[in-house]
Amino acid sequence: MIILDGGMSRELQRVGAPFRQPEWSALALIETPSLVEQVHREYAAAGADVITTNSYALVPFHIGEARFQAEGLALAARAGELARRAANDVNQAQPGRHVRVAGSLPPVFGSYRPDLFDAARAQDYLSVLVTGLSPFVDIWLGETLSAIDEAKAALEALPHDGRPVWMSFTLEDSEAARGQTPALRSGEAVADAATWAIAAGIETLLFNCSQPEVMEPAIRAAAAVFAAAKADITIGVYANAFESHDDEKANETLADIRQDLDGTRYGDWAAQWQAAGAAIIGGCCGIGVRHINALSQRFTAEAVG
Repeated sequence: MIILDGGMSRELQRVGAPFRQPEWSALALIETPSLVEQVHREYAAAGADVITTNSYALVPFHIGEARFQAEGLALAARAGELARRAANDVNQAQPGRHVRVAGSLPPVFGSYRPDLFDAARAQDYLSVLVTGLSPFVDIWLGETLSAIDEAKAALEALPHDGRPVWMSFTLEDSEAARGQTPALRSGEAVADAATWAIAAGIETLLFNCSQPEVMEPAIRAAAAVFAAAKADITIGVYANAFESHDDEKANETLADIRQDLDGTRYGDWAAQWQAAGAAIIGGCCGIGVRHINALSQRFTAEAVG
């Protein structure tokens, strides 16, 4: 089992980093980068095998068009450098550890908003992030993608340099969606996303930033497509801890966090995901260092046992 890190925003708040609209987690990168590095180190110490660059909010939607044009490249490089330094230090201090860095490529026109996606402009933003992050990352991670077109844009932005490419989709997780055919927030079927992943040569397909309840059906749907095609594609999951909320307000307000997802309960969900076929598990918004530590201890104990 590969253990990912968890969400950044609330962990940055916990350690005292500045956090406000519209910058979100990018504000700490701008004003208190040492605290970003601290959170990376805490996740690695908690047992994360992969830590993700704090570049998710480095888009004009959050930092503004003018700042993105003036500082986007330097901020992306800073995000990569902070994660790289944290990973290197842990790897050097703990023989046998191999913490890797994933370069986060977000949906550049807003989370959960496939309706705002503009293919004609996407590369203008993604190319900046890729250039800044490239010297520092081991894995390319397109994440919280609501539509296959968003994943296509992220893939188009990447260099063909042999580094693993992971794509992670966010799922429709309303009450009405449960029990229905697993789907992305665009309405596209998970099976169609899995079929695209095969054709695109994606190494790993993940599902993230959705409630735990919808993850297992998505895993099983993707696994069925991969099995039928005899495709060797790894499946991963990193759920959020959000209460139900309005997708259109996802970029504007901090969603309420569920109180039932402590480390033990989240670990129970993770065990179900593993049984369904997931080989990579971590956390997204509201899933923090303590959850990742519990996951790491649980899966380590199971492996030893």
